[in-house]
Amino acid sequence: MGKRDFDAVVVGSGPNGLAAAITLQEAGLNVLLVEAKDTIGGGLRTKELTLPGFHHDVCSAIHPLAAQSPYFKNLPLHQHGLEYIYPSVAAAHPFDNGTAAALLPSLAETAQRLGTDAKAYHRVTEALVKDWPQLAPAVLGPLRFPRHPIAMAQFGLKAMAPATTLANHYFKTLDARGLWAGMAAHSIIPLSHMATSAIGLVLMAQAHLHGWPLPKGGSQSIANALASYFTSLGGKIETGFHVKSLAQLPSSHAVLFDVTPRQLLEIAGDSLSSLYQWQLKRYRYGMGVFKVDWALSGPIPFTAAECRNAGTVHLGNTLEEIAASEQATWHGQHPEKPFVLLAQQSLFDPTRAPEGQHTAWAYCHVPNGSTQDMTQAIERQVERFAPGFRDLILARHTMNTGQMEAYNPNYIGGDINGGVISLSQLFTRPALRPSPYRTSARGLYLCSSSTPPGGGVHGMCGYHAADQALKDVFGLRAKKLS
Repeated sequence: MGKRDFDAVVVGSGPNGLAAAITLQEAGLNVLLVEAKDTIGGGLRTKELTLPGFHHDVCSAIHPLAAQSPYFKNLPLHQHGLEYIYPSVAAAHPFDNGTAAALLPSLAETAQRLGTDAKAYHRVTEALVKDWPQLAPAVLGPLRFPRHPIAMAQFGLKAMAPATTLANHYFKTLDARGLWAGMAAHSIIPLSHMATSAIGLVLMAQAHLHGWPLPKGGSQSIANALASYFTSLGGKIETGFHVKSLAQLPSSHAVLFDVTPRQLLEIAGDSLSSLYQWQLKRYRYGMGVFKVDWALSGPIPFTAAECRNAGTVHLGNTLEEIAASEQATWHGQHPEKPFVLLAQQSLFDPTRAPEGQHTAWAYCHVPNGSTQDMTQAIERQVERFAPGFRDLILARHTMNTGQMEAYNPNYIGGDINGGVISLSQLFTRPALRPSPYRTSARGLYLCSSSTPPGGGVHGMCGYHAADQALKDVFGLRAKKLS
């Protein structure tokens, strides 16, 4: 190989960009990580968005996949300042009758609270919880023949089903159906679509295996720990470096992009084959989000006790109401009662707000590119299950889809998953190719959530892309995942 400024350059410092940079640096390469913003992190940033002393997660907040990611768990991130906090209730789901279903660390206790659906809940989740350690590398990776085909087949039969179909087959009670709908709605596509069960199953399994933790001090703590470890290995980070073309980058043998297909076309389109460009242009982005952060004078006064002890609360009442909301949004509408995902980190992490006061974080799904203000709709949903909530609001900060994309260019039209997670884009994102991480140009790779396994703070897209680059360009392999 000829002399280069760096062995590899990684563009973008989200969790996948950081994972790719670390993987390459651990292999003995000289790696530069560049970031357009003044701070690293991508979706892992924490700021005082409302009032001084109130620290809000700008994008991601709760991290079921981060603490036990097959990649992240092998890194000494605790030695670099990362500490997770585990709420006693992973997620709660309130209903109009004042009760709530709860996703608890104990599978047995969660099932028991679902009454006549207890046995059904065991049938849905038990095998995946038992098999997850063996299945995780395959589920959180590119499409390939699994090492444990029987266990994968058992998971796949449920995972590929529409969430509504699975619910109708297994669950009868209000609690079980509502709890399941909230889990599956994280897929950000209508619950009647194929493969919407996959996200719900994985999220429930994580709760029973490891909980749904939040990082002490905010999501920025994850990015900071990853960056600290990367630089301790000799890696270099440069912020304020907005890449618009390949010509801006220093010379290297490989470039890995933590960006979506649209940005890759803008940066490196001239270097890509016409067929690959055509494939990227066909890539689909999904529904966006409208987000609200609040500074509060006290904790949210949820009627149901389970919600007052939960890190995450899903606001949507019944499965039918949630399914209707997501279906309407998919077709370009703005429901009066949107499904709302809410996190209340300050209940468990006192560093997030001044003593005696609190933060809250919430978003709902909206049509891609929507500019409609959903603040009142979201606050009505919170007030619906927590009367008196509005009286606690000291200040609020909102972000529509355009503002989300301006803050993080990977959120095209407000899509936080890096592209719709439909059946056709579940394993083949961004294009059907022998390796989804290779582009058509030698030495250029995609390592963002627009590659398998998709959205979420787990670093697996970055790890797999870096492993591919190491193999193709340097004749090396990444460290094996334990």
